[in-house]
Amino acid sequence: MNDNTFAQIFPLGEKNDGYARYFTGQSYLAALTAGSVPVSNVSFEPGCRNNWHIHHGTAGGGDQILLCTAGSGWYQAEGEEPVSMEPGTVIRVPAGTKHWHGAKADTWFSHLAFITPGEDVGNEWLEPVTDDEYNELSNEEKRQWRRK
Repeated sequence: MNDNTFAQIFPLGEKNDGYARYFTGQSYLAALTAGSVPVSNVSFEPGCRNNWHIHHGTAGGGDQILLCTAGSGWYQAEGEEPVSMEPGTVIRVPAGTKHWHGAKADTWFSHLAFITPGEDVGNEWLEPVTDDEYNELSNEEKRQWRRK
């Protein structure tokens, strides 16, 4: 599958070169709105994921909202079980939560992403999700599938 055959309702966008150092694999970014609540469509090639990161903010700001629109991916907050994201999955990431998200190993993944407005809103990029951490998710999903 390539970027010309990945069916989704929002534009794929351009290669996410501006943030490439914070991703393992290739991602794409399409800005859908600007202003006080920018919304972006972020697409991930199979196996692509972003680094661990934290969104900060005060006065109600800094929460991240992820809405899966196509494909299948993972979301994981530090110290919590991973969440499988399928079209229609909505995740609210409270400000200050260390987390990551990205595509599963064998499928593309897209989500809309926005940050709630407030004061002192910013993003802190951290270490990459290791291959061992990531591969363990895929292995566990395979084990669960075989048990069904």
